[in-house]
Amino acid sequence: MSELDTHTTPTMGGHLLGAADIRRIAADAGISPTKKFGQNFVIDPGTVRRIVREAGVGADDHVLEVGPGLGSLTLAILETGARMTAVEIDSPVAQRLPQTIAEFMPDAAARLRVVRADALTLTPGNLPDFRDDATFTLVANLPYNVATPILLTLLERFDNLGSFLVMVQKEVADRLSAQPGSKIYGTPSVKLAWYGTAQPAGTIGRNVFWPAPNVDSALVRFDRHAPDEGPATHASADRAAVFALIDAAFGQRRKTLHAALKKVVPEGTFEKAGIDAARRGETLTVDEFVRIADAAKELGA
Repeated sequence: MSELDTHTTPTMGGHLLGAADIRRIAADAGISPTKKFGQNFVIDPGTVRRIVREAGVGADDHVLEVGPGLGSLTLAILETGARMTAVEIDSPVAQRLPQTIAEFMPDAAARLRVVRADALTLTPGNLPDFRDDATFTLVANLPYNVATPILLTLLERFDNLGSFLVMVQKEVADRLSAQPGSKIYGTPSVKLAWYGTAQPAGTIGRNVFWPAPNVDSALVRFDRHAPDEGPATHASADRAAVFALIDAAFGQRRKTLHAALKKVVPEGTFEKAGIDAARRGETLTVDEFVRIADAAKELGA
């Protein structure tokens, strides 16, 4: 692909950011990538277009981006014609982003709102942008160190967050999409399965970032369960109780359920749930954790 093909958007009359653009913007704004915020800026237009394509973003969509950085992925999302809200924790970066969009894709500026906030503090109350949407999607290059908490927090607080496509550290991506019985199946895997289905969506090379990270990256695709599907629809399921069991079971990963949960659930819980107490937590699906929580509740836990 030629440089022209890579950098010029064919539909919106804008321009995606390459390495020289990123470095110039950073220098002009006095911005340096920081480890504190886990900043690794994407410098390859092909990569951000791939992310948007995998996410299936279209002109009728409303998109949330967490950690937009200098705007590489933001421009690729806007290129589709979608409306979006970008949430950025770093004040200088948040202040610079509208200027970048005005410079590189001026026709799209009206479809972007930038919010300076920590994603872990977001609620429908302080981020009402998606209040009137039946569903919206998250598309983001998430900071590696807080990716999992951000995803679980947003899914818990925003019932209409219907899907996401995120780029995270490959090790995190593997855990998020892991299945019961695998060595990397753990707390994030089970809790994410409460809300929907996650699956790997490809790997990303280190050379598309500035600065290049010391770890590999990967994409994860997630789709929330329909209202009539999944453990969240279980009549008596209590998410907090189920998640507490998950934490306890994986807190002592190598122990059997009987040993790990003996101080957490009443006698007879496993028999009532129809689950072998000699199993380990890493073999259970989220639905089986729901059965244990329900049985414990019925027995007076």
